[in-house]
Amino acid sequence: MSSWYMKKSLDNGIAVSSRIRLARNIKGLAFPSRMTDNDRQKLNETVKNAILESNTPFSKSLKFIDMEDVPENEKFSMVERHIISPEFASSQKRRAIIISEDESICIMIGEEDHLRIQVIYGGLELEKAYDVAEKLDTLLSGSLNFAFDSNLGFLTECPTNLGTGLRASVMLHLPVIEGEGGIADLAQSVNKIGFTVRGMYGEGSKAIGSLYQISNQITLGISEKNALDNLKIITTQLIEREQKARESLNKIKVEDLCMRAFGLLSNARLLSSEEMMNLISRIKLGQSLGIIDCENINPMGIFVEAQPYMLMRKFGTMSADERDIYRANFVREEIGKEKI
Repeated sequence: MSSWYMKKSLDNGIAVSSRIRLARNIKGLAFPSRMTDNDRQKLNETVKNAILESNTPFSKSLKFIDMEDVPENEKFSMVERHIISPEFASSQKRRAIIISEDESICIMIGEEDHLRIQVIYGGLELEKAYDVAEKLDTLLSGSLNFAFDSNLGFLTECPTNLGTGLRASVMLHLPVIEGEGGIADLAQSVNKIGFTVRGMYGEGSKAIGSLYQISNQITLGISEKNALDNLKIITTQLIEREQKARESLNKIKVEDLCMRAFGLLSNARLLSSEEMMNLISRIKLGQSLGIIDCENINPMGIFVEAQPYMLMRKFGTMSADERDIYRANFVREEIGKEKI
């Protein structure tokens, strides 16, 4: 099965991905920041056995990976694929993951909390992602005694995750709202109702390629269902707003913008990550408007697979200048699959 970024969206490509993350800790164990290597090893084995010896479909579809066995390039390419967090990849402490073949499921063991259950799908699939995450949560809670308080809910290392421990997010492609200078107002509006707008790689990351994550901030005093329903409503409104804004674009100007991007990517010999992402964003916009009619080109696939560590995963360790050459070659081949 293919990864989330290979899926074609049904809403003009505005909703790129949906992600559910549940933070859980085991009662009686120190939080990861206070754990010894021996504690971490025991935690890894405990969670591994809870999944792989469960005699459920998950025991057959998931595999355990000790992060000490994962090469550096592969670790950070997993960040670029949104499988693990940058902090998890950078840590020198004993850590592990349990992951599905298509990488839609990844349980990070020993990140900020004992468990970070993550499910990610392409497009607007919040309910589907939550359903899988909830089943994993139920399975694990049956053998692991999660730390829970009747007033505070699930106990977590960071107080901002207390309660449901749920972080739900949708990544949206918003080039026209961005171009009109509407992101700041958008961020301010959603912040007032307990949501936040972030860049492609979450908190602290820069928004490149007009990709933004909309996620809930409040986990205490609200049910998981309400959090998901509210996020779905906000997301649907933003999709409609972006679609409406696209309909009012100057046709010749947007055609020129998209076709120039196609021409540059078809012929470039050097491409930085940022330039590639901004040009691919225009290709993605052009596809949604029918300006670039090319079914064989997957903008999000190129977007992710042309990231620095993804390139080095495929071609070996390189300098930044060498990556710019390989990136340009890779993108030219992908764009060349279909001529306009």
